[in-house]
Amino acid sequence: MGAPVYDEKKETCGTICLKYLLFTFNFLFWLAGGVVMAVGVWTLVEKSDYISLLSSKTYAASAYILILAGAIVMVTGVLGCCATFKEQRRLLRVYFVLLLCIFLLEILAGVLAYIYYQQLNEELKQTLRETMVQKYRQKDEDHVTRAVDKLQQEFKCCGSNSSSDWAESAWVRSVEAQGRVVPDSCCKTLTEGCGHRDHPSNIYKVEGGCITKLELFILDHLKIIGAVGIGIACVQIIGMVFTCCLYRSLKAEPY
Repeated sequence: MGAPVYDEKKETCGTICLKYLLFTFNFLFWLAGGVVMAVGVWTLVEKSDYISLLSSKTYAASAYILILAGAIVMVTGVLGCCATFKEQRRLLRVYFVLLLCIFLLEILAGVLAYIYYQQLNEELKQTLRETMVQKYRQKDEDHVTRAVDKLQQEFKCCGSNSSSDWAESAWVRSVEAQGRVVPDSCCKTLTEGCGHRDHPSNIYKVEGGCITKLELFILDHLKIIGAVGIGIACVQIIGMVFTCCLYRSLKAEPY
């Protein structure tokens, strides 16, 4: 009779340990969900101007997927805590399915980021110059104008490939430019009308132009998205293992 009692106590202790491990995991998982959402929101809010310069929606789609995944992660974390302490196998099953869905969402975001990484350089070469030359300071294109000005000032560059790109700009050739050869946002010291001179002492002359700067920025941001996704995915695998162990342990116990 002694052996069964020992085994029962041993199983009970194991179940208690699993419960607290899973609770700790869920708390960390909930915090991680907040981080994932923050990265996605930051991408859309702080860098939304740059997104308007890109013809492809893949970059924005990756950010939306991160926000969705982060929201599900936070809800899942709360559900996991409830399932753990109430010891309900149905809740644990729902929790496991949600973890799996989040895992698949993160894989999708990773695949989209990788695909976009491969086509980024070509897309920028094809669209950025055309966007800057044809849409800057044009009617109903205020978002493009803001994005270009912000791009040139933040990254200290001028033109898509070089400042000479602005010679073909529809705005520069119009009377609205008032004789400017480049936008004022190209200037090292931003003042009204400073774009009348395109001398290197007055405007930014960067090798590779704004294309190189924007490409490096987006690539760095894609690396952040990828690192966050991989980190959360690794944590999820641990959580799914803990969930399976606790589920099996609860199934073996009498009701």
